[in-house]
Amino acid sequence: MTLRLSSGQRQFLLDAAAQALPEEVCGLLVGQDGEVADLVPARNVARDPRRSFEIDPATLLATYREARGRGQRVLGHWHSHPNGRAAPSARDAARALDNGQIWLIIAGDTLTAWRAEAGSGASAAGPARFTAVPLEIA
Repeated sequence: MTLRLSSGQRQFLLDAAAQALPEEVCGLLVGQDGEVADLVPARNVARDPRRSFEIDPATLLATYREARGRGQRVLGHWHSHPNGRAAPSARDAARALDNGQIWLIIAGDTLTAWRAEAGSGASAAGPARFTAVPLEIA
């Protein structure tokens, strides 16, 4: 599967990450069949937002409900890495679930997309290994 974003959505993500510095920014990807229809920003409620992210649970639940009501789904989430590395961190790997969702990472002016491999991460013993997901900007 390829994840598809518009150039406007790409710019939105880059701007959100830059404005949040030095903290991580986060949100949800909503759409279907790899096509992102909406980017839903969420408050980062992590204990240390400079080093981690946690999507506000109220936003998470509301977004799942709204997406279902529109015949869409939450494809995954996005978050930034203020350290400039556009790859999943050890903390990301420790928290990842094998649920088919996308991890979109923003680092500087780079976007990358990832999926945790089956049988790894929080649902199994040991940290997740990620597989890159092709990202298409239209």
